[in-house]
Amino acid sequence: MVTHFPSTAISCTEAAPCNVQLVRIGASDSENGYPDSATPVLRNVHISAQLVEVFLEIARENTKKDLETCGVLGAFLKEETLYATTLIVPKQESTSTSCQALKEEEIFNIQNERSLFPVGWIHTHPSQTCFMSSIDLHTQYPYQVMVPEAVAVVVAPTDKTRSYGIFRLTDSNGMSVLGGCEEKGFHPHPDSADGRPLYEQCSHVYVNPNLRFEIFDLR
Repeated sequence: MVTHFPSTAISCTEAAPCNVQLVRIGASDSENGYPDSATPVLRNVHISAQLVEVFLEIARENTKKDLETCGVLGAFLKEETLYATTLIVPKQESTSTSCQALKEEEIFNIQNERSLFPVGWIHTHPSQTCFMSSIDLHTQYPYQVMVPEAVAVVVAPTDKTRSYGIFRLTDSNGMSVLGGCEEKGFHPHPDSADGRPLYEQCSHVYVNPNLRFEIFDLR
């Protein structure tokens, strides 16, 4: 079940029942086919099968105007699995290539009230392909510092090859490069000597068709 918007919505949240067929996202290799040997053992993350579809509906008006939309994912931990059961859409400023959350204290209040882990974020690329820009990489970095399992969901409705992707920074290169980068805005990052990328598809994320979630649209 999914609650609707706009409002400070409340719905039941629950872990998946037993015997549910889960779909694993990605593979253990990175975007360029290199296994990241520095990746720690990550807890599994479950997201709702409806998340992308519902978020596209939330973002529809912005997408028509070629503006990005962003949201924050909150999860509860049960038996070493993180269940993303809360989507928070904050007040935000958007352009066609970026999105900045405003009044972040409102996000933190919801997370704290429900004892949620900041397990990642989701945003649209209304007219671009499905990839992580340099700004996206910098946005992802603090999430992954707080929660190593944190993900970045990129939704690209006009990309005919991949409508969405679930990514994370690579532990061997991405985290070290982004942690040492002080540049702002769009800018290139240095390639690693061995050609390994800065980010990869997640292999610890499962799409759960029975996972309920709630939406807080604060705009």
